[in-house]
Amino acid sequence: MTPTIPTKQQPEPARRILCVGAAVLDTLFRVDFIPAGQGKVLPTDMLQIAEGMASSAAYAVARLGGSASIWGAVGDDETGERIIGDLAASGIDTAGMRCVAGARSAVSTILIDDAGERLIIPFYDPRLHHGVQPVTAEDIAAFDAVLVDVRWPELALKTLLAARQAGIPAILDGDVAPEGVIEMLGPAASHIIFSQPAAERLTGASDPVSIVRQLKETFSHAFVSVTFGERGSYWFDDDDALIRHLEAPRIRAVDTLAAGDIFHGTFALMLCEDMAMEDVMRSSSMAAAIKCQTFGGRIGAPDRAELDEALTSWPARAVDVTRPAGQAV
Repeated sequence: MTPTIPTKQQPEPARRILCVGAAVLDTLFRVDFIPAGQGKVLPTDMLQIAEGMASSAAYAVARLGGSASIWGAVGDDETGERIIGDLAASGIDTAGMRCVAGARSAVSTILIDDAGERLIIPFYDPRLHHGVQPVTAEDIAAFDAVLVDVRWPELALKTLLAARQAGIPAILDGDVAPEGVIEMLGPAASHIIFSQPAAERLTGASDPVSIVRQLKETFSHAFVSVTFGERGSYWFDDDDALIRHLEAPRIRAVDTLAAGDIFHGTFALMLCEDMAMEDVMRSSSMAAAIKCQTFGGRIGAPDRAELDEALTSWPARAVDVTRPAGQAV
């Protein structure tokens, strides 16, 4: 009898994530403290790097083995060329980037202190985002998910709507934005991950459970989560109608810049890999924590092996923190 030769399994193709929004040339200064008034502060380290919410999220996807694309805008200047070149060299598909004649590319100066906290001074030329091309389901048919930030709301909305039409996850990075932007984008999203400051502004609450409950009532159609930095993340479990909390990994933060973006990029990729939601949140939380231990914004994002190893030694699991509606906080 002739033995059966096992068929070699082909590796699954990398999930393709489209990130839409900010592309900025950041100048990072590491300082002992962030000044409260006039004076001169001498940095101990300095780095220039192309990032921004969508760009850093795309980098996280690429680092973890996914296929990342970025749609955004730069000016027709040397800074724009540098931003696109830097992102492309980091493994991100920049073919969808728009170069706007007469506009200045986005830049920011960022101070990062010894506790890992930061002061950000950004500049965005409003001409970068004048005019938005149509976005159809066919335009994004090759992607497994889209992730948008709040920096280019018109393009973000068109992309979210196209993703919903195409039947793929339409993920919104719900960060602090001008009045009305979250309210415009939220109804088009299938998943919304809020930052703590944005969530508190939208709800007027400070207690995480109350915040998540109010946000879920407002965006009942979507998966809703809020990240609270060192206090971990909270989300509404749609399967059991419960609010769950996952503590944050215990680390010594060196640089929290781009931590939320790394969380979002990891979330988008793991969601497309059909993980259970708790595992998606654990992976995203750990990826953000690993990033915080390296100075340099997005460059601290882990690769897949580093993330998997860290997760095996982290025992934290999500717990139910739901309180009955109307119970006092």
